[in-house]
Amino acid sequence: MDSLWILVMTTAVFLAAIILYRNNSRLRGLRSFHTSPVTLPLGSLGLPFIGETIEFITCAYSDRPETFMNKRRRMYGKVFKSHIFGSPTIVSTDAEVSKVILQSDAKVFVPSYPKSLTELMGKSSILLINGSLQKRIHGLVGAFFKSPLLKAQITRDMQKYVLESMANWSSDRPIYIQDETKNAKKKMVKLVKKIIQHRKNSEISKVPSDVIDVLLNDSSGQLTEDLIADNMIDMMIPGEDSVPVLLTLAVKYLSDCPAALQHLMEENMKLKRLKEQLGEPLCWSDYFSLPFTQTVITETLRMGNVIVGVMRKAMRDVEIKGHLIPKGWCAFAYFRSVHLDESNYDWPYEFNPWRWQGHFGNSQEKDTSNCNFTPFGGGQRLCPGLDLARLEASIFLHHFVTQFRWVAEEDTIVNFPTVRMKSRMPIWVKRTGDP
Repeated sequence: MDSLWILVMTTAVFLAAIILYRNNSRLRGLRSFHTSPVTLPLGSLGLPFIGETIEFITCAYSDRPETFMNKRRRMYGKVFKSHIFGSPTIVSTDAEVSKVILQSDAKVFVPSYPKSLTELMGKSSILLINGSLQKRIHGLVGAFFKSPLLKAQITRDMQKYVLESMANWSSDRPIYIQDETKNAKKKMVKLVKKIIQHRKNSEISKVPSDVIDVLLNDSSGQLTEDLIADNMIDMMIPGEDSVPVLLTLAVKYLSDCPAALQHLMEENMKLKRLKEQLGEPLCWSDYFSLPFTQTVITETLRMGNVIVGVMRKAMRDVEIKGHLIPKGWCAFAYFRSVHLDESNYDWPYEFNPWRWQGHFGNSQEKDTSNCNFTPFGGGQRLCPGLDLARLEASIFLHHFVTQFRWVAEEDTIVNFPTVRMKSRMPIWVKRTGDP
């Protein structure tokens, strides 16, 4: 048994040596064609096969998952090499380098995720497809998400589901915010599935009434029914997972910051009284007219880091700010380190919505103007539903703080494999009109 283990380890070391030799040979050849110095970032590839994955995962389970990155930033700089999830990787915690990675097209970088995740998403997922097909789907959906018809419909549906969920809340039992925020969105996912099946079996409308019609009306021949169905569900992922977590974290941070909660409540009560006086329902623009509410959402996105980063594979040798990303290597743009960098934000671990006042954060255009803030990604793969995510968060917070007062139980944030609350964020509520 010992001899077998020695043979395996010897083979692994030998293979690793061959890989390193081939990489170094190719890098020496590459440098001869550059007039300016271009080098592979400093760092360590760790153990054969497993690289530094174990340490990365160990840190990810802690309350400060960015410690893996911070340790290497101190040793090697904001851009360094590693080997995680089975691939040699260039990790970027530099906002400018990450921006270039995000904005590059499929000729330079393509999505790269662990095999288990790609199998779950499916080959036709918009998160994985590239080139002209990805641009077409992203463009069609992004354009229609801005249509007044869809905005009005989505606002009505979201308000309906949120109010239906809150109607069942009682003061005699704990309310688990993480579960409640997901249950409101499950109804919308079921509705989308029914609509897809109905449209498949009926005549396609010449005038699109929603995103599904936009995709079904496409004349390119590239958008198959399976691709449309898969991607409609993918578009619901932010609502099914990321947005509920965003809302849960917002409640957590607000519970720990009474001043922010008071400011938020006063702003939303003022809007509620105004709309009641006018006898008008709340609409899309009303929710986005709440400046402090939007700063609360923005600060929660910065601190919570529901999407920790993105992974791309280099399709050719790429040079960014003097750093080489070799062809075939993974580029990991790690958002969390940027969002919690004290050189970008004063007291980065302090929940401070006021830091965003008079700044960006209230619209898609403003969200993409600062490379230090990238919770929705960027470039051609910028989340097309980011304004919908903000809308749902705004609707929930508005009705929550105008209808209820609450006391939160102790709970902690878990950061791996996904961000969530360990105990599902239990709170005890009391309706504002109750004695």
